[in-house]
Amino acid sequence: MNFALTEDQKAIGDMVRQFAQKEIAPKAAGLDARSEFPSENIKKMAELGLMGMMIPTEWGGAGFDTISYCLALEEISAACASTGVTMSVNNSLYCGPILKFGTPGQKEKYLRSFAQGKKLGAYALSEPGTGSDAANQQTTAKKTGAKYILNGRKNFITNGPHADAMVLYAMTDKEKRHKGISCFIVEKGFPGFSIGKIEKKLGICASSTSEVVLDNCEVPVENILGQEGAGFSIAMATLDSGRIGIGTQALGISRAAYEAALAYSKQREAFGQAISQFQAIQHYLADMALKIDASRLLIHRAAWMRDQGMPFSKEAAMAKLHASEAAMWITTKAIQVFGGYGYIKDYPVERHFRDAKITELYEGTSEIQRLVIARSILKN
Repeated sequence: MNFALTEDQKAIGDMVRQFAQKEIAPKAAGLDARSEFPSENIKKMAELGLMGMMIPTEWGGAGFDTISYCLALEEISAACASTGVTMSVNNSLYCGPILKFGTPGQKEKYLRSFAQGKKLGAYALSEPGTGSDAANQQTTAKKTGAKYILNGRKNFITNGPHADAMVLYAMTDKEKRHKGISCFIVEKGFPGFSIGKIEKKLGICASSTSEVVLDNCEVPVENILGQEGAGFSIAMATLDSGRIGIGTQALGISRAAYEAALAYSKQREAFGQAISQFQAIQHYLADMALKIDASRLLIHRAAWMRDQGMPFSKEAAMAKLHASEAAMWITTKAIQVFGGYGYIKDYPVERHFRDAKITELYEGTSEIQRLVIARSILKN
């Protein structure tokens, strides 16, 4: 097994690290405090090709592999988790399915400018009453002439208020249950489309999250992605890739908290010595380093398998599950290393702690990841 990165991958990681620490990290606390969408960050990231990293150059993307994407996303997320998830959703959940399932015309209209970062995409699967039961879609789509008429509500939509278009799921045939779900590309300017409640959140406060309201929303028939009834399979395939991204976001948060705790432990003195000399603190730091390495290895394995065209659903679930739960543990212990100072906003670890929690919830809760893993191992 070869764990070495290529020279190109190293160069991408180094370039994005320098950019993230110089341009993004200094602004992160302020954006979080103001709940301000990182528009300027996104613009600069687009100039570097970070908003469509895995999209081929022929469709406006950067044409990089998944491991390169993970290296870049880890650096962005370590600097600002809100900016990281904005990047992740546009790359994986929006551009990904349009590249894989879209027609040439759909790609020209709805992929190129998004991969270039000129426009921003979103992903609308979750609904108020369904939660993890993604097959139980209540939003409906009825074909009428040259249009589909969509009615329903989507919630917890990352990038929602700022997205120019979104990949959205609706039920075209309730009798067929999950096989009656279809996928659509919906523009924010379509008649009957509106943004509902803007959510106020515990963490990733600079990321925009909203409800989407569809009130007789008119969607042209040419905007169906794939075939009628293929929506559920499109959603599940898309979430596999998305989970690599969320695992990477969690990894970036973990690393930022660990690095802050490590530096603080060397500077803070108690009982006549740096607290890093106390065995309890050393054990925390050792376990942090261990969990970070394990998360990264799991993520890169899933990314490598994706690049090889291998099935990677179980591996993506493992990576996301481990990285997200590790992020919660690491950020909790980072606050412990800081003591009372870790609980106040003058130091970054309380923000990392708040940001970490969502990684156990979106794009499949930890419980759902365990179901994906269990089903995979039990069928063998």
